[in-house]
Amino acid sequence: MAELDGQVAIVTGAGRGIGRAIALELAQLGADVVVAELEQAAAARTVAELEELTGQRGLAVRADVTNGEDRQTIVEETLQKFGRIDILVNNAGIYRTMALLDITEEHWDEVLDVNAKAVLMCAQAVLPSMQAAKRGVIVNLASMAGKVPSPTGLVYAVSKAAVISMTRSLAAGFAAEGIRVNCVCPGFIDTDMFTQLDRELGGRLGKQPGELTRERVATVPMGRMGQAQDVANVVGFLVSSKGAYMTGQAVNVTGGLVMY
Repeated sequence: MAELDGQVAIVTGAGRGIGRAIALELAQLGADVVVAELEQAAAARTVAELEELTGQRGLAVRADVTNGEDRQTIVEETLQKFGRIDILVNNAGIYRTMALLDITEEHWDEVLDVNAKAVLMCAQAVLPSMQAAKRGVIVNLASMAGKVPSPTGLVYAVSKAAVISMTRSLAAGFAAEGIRVNCVCPGFIDTDMFTQLDRELGGRLGKQPGELTRERVATVPMGRMGQAQDVANVVGFLVSSKGAYMTGQAVNVTGGLVMY
């Protein structure tokens, strides 16, 4: 029997990158997976891939996690098709660079709405089902940026620090009900988001394409960028019985770059 056999997981922002890798990993572990994604076509691709590779059932739901009606739709469609919700992975997020004195209210609201507020609201949406079952696991995607200074990405860093904080509060609030809540803090991961960072921030700093990436990788003790699967492996551990005595943790996946 697979580790997550019979369980149902919701993964937000799973159309590509880390979210896609997590959705595939959970399916490999035996879960049926709901892919909640802003782009319907991307969600459908991930579902088709996981069904073909693993034989597990998938469900693509077009959803904007900042929209309350869309969050409720995710829950309703999941329960309608699968009848249960065992796992939520809050992966959806955006990255925007901006010089400190250029930060606007609009920039702040855009990033915090997706990266922080929606994480709490998605958790609130699934928690009644988990409370009724007296079990459940939530994993939030934070970042090492939530633990270290980020003069070129202050708002992003604040949003991820908020995720770490709310993870601990949710963990404390629901541990007695059999619900575990942890977060994962990736470092430099080879995804489209990091390519965007290299292009936007590197360009603003006058660097050639790829130069910023090479400089960042040179600071990693393990000597390489992380892969989406590196993060997915840790999420798979946290939602499985192997992580059963872990809650309220902010687990680094940084190649040793951040160790606290």
